[in-house]
Amino acid sequence: MGTTPRIHSLDILRGLVMVIMALDHTRDYFHITATTANPLDPASTNTALFFTRWITHFCAPVFVFLSGMSVYLSAQNKTIAEAGAFAIKRGLWLIFADIVIMTFGLTFNPAYSFIFLLVFWAIGCSMILLGIFSQVSRTLVLATGILIVFGHDLLNFADLPQTGTVSVLIKILITGAATIVPINSTHLIGFFYAVLPWTGIMFLGYAAGTWYKKDFPAVTRKQYLVLTGIALCVLFIILRTVNIYGDPSLRKVYPSFLQNVFSFLNASKYPPSLQFFCMTIGPALLMLSALEQVSGKISTVISTYGSVPFFYFVLHFYFLHIMLVAAFFLSGYQTKDIIQSPLFFRPPTLGFSLPAVYAIWLFVVASLYLPCLWFKRYKTNHNRWWLKYI
Repeated sequence: MGTTPRIHSLDILRGLVMVIMALDHTRDYFHITATTANPLDPASTNTALFFTRWITHFCAPVFVFLSGMSVYLSAQNKTIAEAGAFAIKRGLWLIFADIVIMTFGLTFNPAYSFIFLLVFWAIGCSMILLGIFSQVSRTLVLATGILIVFGHDLLNFADLPQTGTVSVLIKILITGAATIVPINSTHLIGFFYAVLPWTGIMFLGYAAGTWYKKDFPAVTRKQYLVLTGIALCVLFIILRTVNIYGDPSLRKVYPSFLQNVFSFLNASKYPPSLQFFCMTIGPALLMLSALEQVSGKISTVISTYGSVPFFYFVLHFYFLHIMLVAAFFLSGYQTKDIIQSPLFFRPPTLGFSLPAVYAIWLFVVASLYLPCLWFKRYKTNHNRWWLKYI
């Protein structure tokens, strides 16, 4: 962001989650049961499919947490007012990008009959709120983040409205998993990421950004990362074992040991619960500590993806969808088979085995390396204003 020096460990972790994230989107488009079965259902899944989906749970929360860190670090070269205004403008841009760029990339539907509001929507709204709250104080951001992340699951015990405008707003902001709202008779908008739980994660990332200030001791930072990471992991185990608080769907008991392992790990992402936050951010902090001294060719390659996250994110979606269209016609489907649903070119009968999904994923990630490297160098060598938003 701007002239802020990049921190290699953050780029490595961000790049790693970007690469893993593409696996889940590849599975969505190409796995034979992607539209007909839940890969996380302990009663019907298998080990390979469960962990293919579960490992990607780390992507969104880690990315949002690191986005909060990036906002804090980029603010070091700006006044409080400038930093807040930039966060708000970038948030508005991300919401626009989700509506216009990502919705088309997901559907290839020029009529925009179904608008997807996904992770850019959640990040954009969170950045707008962060831009406002950060102008007051970092303490307010930290306190609000703690209150949201550790307290929003209290609503699981509340008797919330089930119908009406208030019910819809509560779902969009806090409790919803997939809230579909009609715009008119031919257009729908889907809110798939409840805003405020993700805002809490971003706020905590912003607060943790102070650990990466130039004058912050590296030894102390590593201690904070390790201690906080371990504490979150332990809290996840305790909450999941006690099975009373911290997740909208309490852990279920199944007949087999493996099914119970799946059940233990299957914390709620939609919306992200406290248990989900602990399960994902805890290990991420431990990894950040471990990545402090990492160098070499592999880490450099991975960090390349992490240094141009918006560019990579958009590009990989369009690439995957173009490949899906090609697979659609090569598999014998015709224009008349294009179903009028949110995901065009994805009939339930189209799909491949899990090994094929992994092969496609690796091909896509490898194919995007050179474009990402080019764009990283372009951003480094140019100082145009619009590059701050991409």
